[in-house]
Amino acid sequence: MQTETIIYIIIAGIAALSLALFQYKYKSKIKGALRYVLFSLRALATFGILLLLINPKFESTTYFNEKPTLVIALDNSESIKYLEQDSVASVVVGKILENQKIKQQFNVDQYSFGKNIEVFDSISFSERQSNISEALKQLQEIYKNKTAPIVFISDGNQTLGLDYSYVSNVFNQPVYPLILGDSTVYSDLRIKQLNVNRYTFLKNRFPVEIILRYTGEEYVNSELKIWRGNSVVFRKQLQFDNIKTSEIVNTTLLANSLGIKTFRVEIVPLGQEKNKINNYKNFAIEVIDQKTNIAIVYDQLHPDLGVLKKAIESNEQRSVSILKPNEYLTHIDKFQLVILYQPNNNFNKILNEIKRQNLNTFIITGSGTDYEFINNTHLKVLWEISSQTEDFQPELNRNFNSFIIDNITFEDYPPLKSEFGGFNFLVPADVILYKTVNGINTGDAMLATYAFDNMKHAVLVGEGIWRWRAQTYIDTESFTDFDNFIGKLIQYLSSNKKRRRLNVDYKSFYNGNDDVIISAQYFNENYEFDAKASLNIQLKNNDTSESREIPLLLDGSNYTVDLSGIDAGEYDFRIFHSAEAISFSGQIRILDYNVEQQFLNADISKLNLLAENTNGKVYYPSESALFIDELLKDNRYSTIQKSTKNIVPLIDLKYLLGFIALCLFAEWFIRKYNGLI
Repeated sequence: MQTETIIYIIIAGIAALSLALFQYKYKSKIKGALRYVLFSLRALATFGILLLLINPKFESTTYFNEKPTLVIALDNSESIKYLEQDSVASVVVGKILENQKIKQQFNVDQYSFGKNIEVFDSISFSERQSNISEALKQLQEIYKNKTAPIVFISDGNQTLGLDYSYVSNVFNQPVYPLILGDSTVYSDLRIKQLNVNRYTFLKNRFPVEIILRYTGEEYVNSELKIWRGNSVVFRKQLQFDNIKTSEIVNTTLLANSLGIKTFRVEIVPLGQEKNKINNYKNFAIEVIDQKTNIAIVYDQLHPDLGVLKKAIESNEQRSVSILKPNEYLTHIDKFQLVILYQPNNNFNKILNEIKRQNLNTFIITGSGTDYEFINNTHLKVLWEISSQTEDFQPELNRNFNSFIIDNITFEDYPPLKSEFGGFNFLVPADVILYKTVNGINTGDAMLATYAFDNMKHAVLVGEGIWRWRAQTYIDTESFTDFDNFIGKLIQYLSSNKKRRRLNVDYKSFYNGNDDVIISAQYFNENYEFDAKASLNIQLKNNDTSESREIPLLLDGSNYTVDLSGIDAGEYDFRIFHSAEAISFSGQIRILDYNVEQQFLNADISKLNLLAENTNGKVYYPSESALFIDELLKDNRYSTIQKSTKNIVPLIDLKYLLGFIALCLFAEWFIRKYNGLI
């Protein structure tokens, strides 16, 4: 407690005594013991009131020792087991954890990583992908305000994410890579990368790009082959040496029938190659009979136009043309869907043609929209014209049932600029997004679909959708979620199929390391989402005739099943309701490819760069004792003594108030009882 506060307390005591003496000693008629009782009560009450004003505090300092944290991050991917380093990794981790000096000097935290990072108790080395950059980024976030050197036990081979050698430039913790894997350089031919489109069109030739890599010192010959079934559809002779270590081969193949077509690329391995798995790679392409052509018709330029084109064309089955109204009229027969961007009177002829040909439309309104013009069209929507604008944020309608919406919630998305009010639909409409202001749902539709006379239509109220695509990238470092959402809306508008109570979302084929996730939505007879449905999937392997049944789990507004890790092959599936006669059947194909088995050595150069960028050092498993010794001697990881200072009131406020009230009441009662009031 400060000296100044003590002086104030002394002065308060003197003042309280003086005031009590003045009242009960100076010219007081009260005699005997009663005078001293009342004097004491008044002095104590006054002193208590003055203490409230002074509010004395004292400081309490607690000292404690804080040990640094030693973070063990272990690569749990399949490549560790494939390189026969799983037992080595377990031994290294055991040596670190069992060292008594390590336990005394550090708090030890253990993590494993593959596609994601997690706390581990046991290791299986079964992760099908490894994302080192994401693991480092999350460790950086967890320990950004601590002293926490990281023991990074890995082969350094990354199959997913950003290049971790660049991520490490902003890492503030020392990283000590313990390298798992052989550093010996063997002669090896491999397919480094294969680029091919997901879709092509019947009778078209589709491009295939193959990037080949050679490691070795000798001059070698090989042959590249592309197989379709038992037939070779392409072959090329290749030569490599220590100067020419790579080659890019480009070719085109003919799509002569519809459906999913699988191919196998092979570079004939050398006689003594250690890893021959990376000499082969399967790929598939889906052959479709036509491309969906979509027109975006505009009368004024806006960033939304380019964003819509990019989002729609992210699916190779679709092509977008951005046209003025008169340009669209001259090519109207080419398009299966038209997007009318901020229509006005210049769109009058277009609307007449749309009505005549029963075309589906997607209308986007904004500051340049003539709402009176829209009200006078055949589109069965009426706008309440107010001529006042506002920024409205979206809120997803969880009961929307025309198609599946996943991986995007629109929470915290930027607002769109729109006029007050909303559309009144003259036919039943399904709202996808509602307009909200300050978190309050206005009840008006921001995005909705509706149908009549065998036509489908959608309306988006507001301009600035380009901000949504940018926000998706900020949230996920990818445009995929936004592009998929727009793609599903376009797919719905491009088709005239009736809506179903069971909608299923899946891909025709998956690469071996892809997440194989199938989503479904189930609606009751009123087309309201049913969150209590019992959905199952029956999966049959057409190669082995093996069949199994798996329940779908509720995930937000979808039912999902994760089939990742199933064997390569062709599968028939049926999703059905356990209590109703409603089902959906389809087929998927899993390609035989394991990216974690493509490596022959540890990536020593990147692990060295990781250590250099973070002021760490590289070690091998045989040097684990040296690593532990140098770690213990490093002055950066000494135990630090810290203190916590607490400032607390000398007297609890509620008790002091109670004491003052008690003294004043006792004084009043005694005076009243003795007739002194």
